[in-house]
Amino acid sequence: MTFACNRLLLHGPGLALCCFLLWISLQPDSLHRVSAVNLRRFIGCAVREFTFLARKPGCGGLHITTDACWGRCETWEKPVMDPPFIESYQRVCTYNETRLVSVKLPNCLPTVDSTYTYPVALRCDCGVCLTSTTECITSV
Repeated sequence: MTFACNRLLLHGPGLALCCFLLWISLQPDSLHRVSAVNLRRFIGCAVREFTFLARKPGCGGLHITTDACWGRCETWEKPVMDPPFIESYQRVCTYNETRLVSVKLPNCLPTVDSTYTYPVALRCDCGVCLTSTTECITSV
């Protein structure tokens, strides 16, 4: 395979790319399992594509694909002698930078504004959960 790819390099980058993609596709499934394991162990926060159903009363729904924040952040708790008897460090994967996008929902009643606005993640970080932008669970 290497000899064939080296000869293809002489004929142009397009053929070399095809050869590389063929080589990748012929690799054992173990490569695919490695990426799944790494994703399970990923600690941090990243932008990831996400699809949801946008709805509002009086309108039909619309499937929207956008970028959202996804990940796991370092969190710990330890007992202490003074109330509240727990010291904690809790961070969540949250938006650092966004832009707002508006779409028109279908089949809205004449009295309903069809505009639906949602955030698109541009940058995500591990940070304190802010109730102004995120639904935070404060007690169980």
